[in-house]
Amino acid sequence: MCGRYVMARAVGDLVAELEAEAEASLELRASYNVAPTTDVPIVLERLIDGEVHRQIHVAKWGLVPGWAKDPSVGVRAFNARSETVAEKPTFRSALKSKRCGVPVQGYYEWKKSADGKSKQPYFVHSADGSLITFAGLYEWWKDPSKENGAPDQWLLSASIITMASPPEGELATLHDRLPVPLTAKGLAEWLNPQAETPAQLLEMVLADAYGQAASWVLDPVGAAVGNVRNDNPGLIEPIEPIALQGPGPG
Repeated sequence: MCGRYVMARAVGDLVAELEAEAEASLELRASYNVAPTTDVPIVLERLIDGEVHRQIHVAKWGLVPGWAKDPSVGVRAFNARSETVAEKPTFRSALKSKRCGVPVQGYYEWKKSADGKSKQPYFVHSADGSLITFAGLYEWWKDPSKENGAPDQWLLSASIITMASPPEGELATLHDRLPVPLTAKGLAEWLNPQAETPAQLLEMVLADAYGQAASWVLDPVGAAVGNVRNDNPGLIEPIEPIALQGPGPG
């Protein structure tokens, strides 16, 4: 699962690391506690005048398919399960033609303490601090209540694809789901708007995912991250885990 993550990089950093372009007016809100339904950066590729352009956009986290009557659908669609994404009506169209990457600096997951009465949050991140880019999907939804040409007529939204956690290792002790990370090569193939076999693309990125995740670092962090109103760099500072401190709050 991925329900909270960190993205505090500037637009220029994303442009450089993802080898993408962005409009000069694009604004990103740095956050150390990104939650579903908030605005997040995504990277996608579009064909413009016959040429492929890799671009950074801002999307609402929680995918709203084009056929939805209202955007509330997105509240339940911030993650997409890899096992069913090709069949679910909410996601299957996006898998065919609207694939994106969701760049993060790391994400949060909670693990129950030894006594089972409390949970310890962990910040999961790359060992060298580089970006992790998750496989995602995006959609454009047209608001029928807005006039044609209105600046907010179209809503861009996105979802993160998840898979089963590895059967062994530290990640397996955190949660039974894992957001699917992309290699640099996998990102290029995943974003390709001309790809004709999305099901095979998904199989390819899933095959590489465990290898990517194997090098991640899991740092125990403070309980403050559990409140989405808390948003500061201190949230990702490592602490001694609950098991070494004694039972924490339930």
